[in-house]
Formats: sequence, structure tokens, C-alpha cells
Amino acid sequence: MSKSLKLFLGISYIMILLIFLYLIFSYVEVSRLDDFLYYKELQIYLEKMIGKNLYMNLAIFFLFCLIWVSLLGFGSPLLLISGILFGKWMGTFISVLSISIGALILYSIASFFFKDLVSHLLEKRFLKYIHLFRKNEFNYFLAFRLAGGLGIPFGPQNVLPVIFNMKKSNYFFASFLGFIPMFFIWNTIGSGLNQYIKQADSFSFINLLLNRDIYLPIILFLIVILGSFMIKKRIFDDRN
Repeated sequence: MSKSLKLFLGISYIMILLIFLYLIFSYVEVSRLDDFLYYKELQIYLEKMIGKNLYMNLAIFFLFCLIWVSLLGFGSPLLLISGILFGKWMGTFISVLSISIGALILYSIASFFFKDLVSHLLEKRFLKYIHLFRKNEFNYFLAFRLAGGLGIPFGPQNVLPVIFNMKKSNYFFASFLGFIPMFFIWNTIGSGLNQYIKQADSFSFINLLLNRDIYLPIILFLIVILGSFMIKKRIFDDRN
């Protein structure tokens, strides 16, 4: 493929990303984001919509995640939304599967169109980790995912393996397994938020934190964060 065609396709990809983001955020009533009643209205509407056709809405959410993640979208909002819409168990499954595939699509796009750019931007910064990944790319990338991407934003961590030409099968399965703990916690928080909005008449931050469906996953979140620091220190830092 010629460089000019790659450039054209790359620019088209970026334009699609910008248009997609504009369309998504144009549906949000920004002026009502501080109105608790707005969230209750959304909760009622979404519950009715999901209840009408669960499988179709799962398919729509799945496709949305594929597009969102493949266009460098960040992951946390998707996890909260999946927990709100589908509950912690089904939400975890659909988000882990869809985001893993979306990340693989992004990785494939970056490998084909932006390999030189990714290498230029990230190789020097993460040079100390590259030789570890090359020793056993699956195990180290699984540890990398379990450690939350070592603090790297979600988009860049999805394209980082471009630097060491990771196999796509290893990329997918390491991502899928590595996402499960943190994704379950985020989905549990999303499910808890949904229940709180449904039951509360007004918003109270204290009451929200005292809600068992909120504070338990937050405690788990802190435990996972502590575990991620231990993984980073023992697996990545101590070997350099």
C-alpha cells in the first residue's frame, strides 16, 4: 500500500473519530448535569428501554464499545454504563468481551497505519519494559493489564504493544483475562449507582458512600490498586 493511501486512510480515521465524539456528546444535556432529577429520568428511560429487548441492547452496546475503544475512547465510562444498564455480572461479561475486541481492533489499526508514529512517541519512554515483553509477551502483558497499564492512559496502553510486534492472539487473551478484576469492580459500582439513583429522592454524597453497593467495590478497587503497585514493583521495576 502506498504512503499516500496510508496517509489518506489515517486522516480519514482521525476525522471519523472527531465526528463520532461530536455526535455522542451532542446528545448529552450539559446544562442539566448538576440536576439529580435528570439522572432519575435517564434511569427510568434506560430501564424501560433495556427491558424491552435485552439482547438487542446488548448487541448495540457491544458494537458501540467496539467503535468507541477502536477510536481511542477511554474505558471507565463504558464500565460504569455497562454496570448501570446490565448489572454487575452481565455488564462485566459484555464490557470485557467488547473492550478486549475493540482494543485489538485499535492495536491492529495502529500497527498498520501508525507504527512509526507510535514507536517514535512511546519507544524511548517505555524502553526499559520492551525487553521484558519480548521475553514472554503473554505473561508480561497480562501482568501489565492486571496492573492497570502501569498508570498509562487507556488509549496509549492499547497501542503500546505495537513497539514489540505482539501477536494478536496473545494481545486479545492477555487483555481479556487482565481486564476482568478491574472491570468487575467498575461494573459493580455502576450497578450500585443505578440502585442508588432508583431509590434516592435527592443526591447526598455521604449517603452514596455509605451505600453497601458503593463502598464495598471501592474497597476492592483500593485493594486492586495496591496489588497493581506490587505487580509493577516486583515484575517490572525490580527486573530493570
